[in-house]
Amino acid sequence: MTGFWARLLGREPVPDAVADALADSEAVVATAQAPDGMLVVTSWGIWPPGGERLGWHEIAKATWDKTSLVVTPTSAEQIAPGTELLADGRPLRFRLVEPGKVPQAVQERVTQSIRTRNRRELPGGGVWVLQRRVPGRDGLVLQVRPDPGTDPVAARRLAEGIAARLPEEP
Repeated sequence: MTGFWARLLGREPVPDAVADALADSEAVVATAQAPDGMLVVTSWGIWPPGGERLGWHEIAKATWDKTSLVVTPTSAEQIAPGTELLADGRPLRFRLVEPGKVPQAVQERVTQSIRTRNRRELPGGGVWVLQRRVPGRDGLVLQVRPDPGTDPVAARRLAEGIAARLPEEP
């Protein structure tokens, strides 16, 4: 929904490219203007200006520093079906002119995507073992997210050991 109709119905305008790409059950929650375009928050994730959706399960953390939303994305390596070993990506900074509900909506949804979280100490640091919901899919994904400096071999062994103990998917 763009411009005139969005304002008439009391909804935030959404760029056509995002509106056309939304999944059937994906709802727009909040929007905010950034210098390079509109940031759109949906029930499934964040649509950066001019970019593709970043799902809630693909975000390690999100912070608000009074002028910018800083999102740390992850990349995932599948260890086994339903088990991923994560690596943090470069934080993305979105300077928001009028943030509105965006910072709160992002924080809530990143947190709500996590069903369980457990901490394991390993050489050089530790890992978070998370069960997370993936928007648009049934079930949970198990993610192992090492801290910076954690022994990568130890993190991989832990992820493989957890995956080996999980029941096989039907």
